[in-house]
Amino acid sequence: MTKIHRRVDARGLACPMPILKSMQAIKKMRINRVLEILTTDPGSIADIPTWAKATGQELISYEERGPNDYRFLVKKLK
Repeated sequence: MTKIHRRVDARGLACPMPILKSMQAIKKMRINRVLEILTTDPGSIADIPTWAKATGQELISYEERGPNDYRFLVKKLK
């Protein structure tokens, strides 16, 4: 099981807020720490992996936990 170091609860927020909150959170983290992002925005399915790749982070996992309920784990690499 992956250890979570910080969590962003962006449930109920529409694009671009899940990305903005994730950016703010990951800036405060040390390298090799894991950020959990919880969203209800279907746009996050494309947005979060694209953001992680564009910023040089690692998308560890993506999970659809129910209708409009998504969980992402992103590892800070830079």
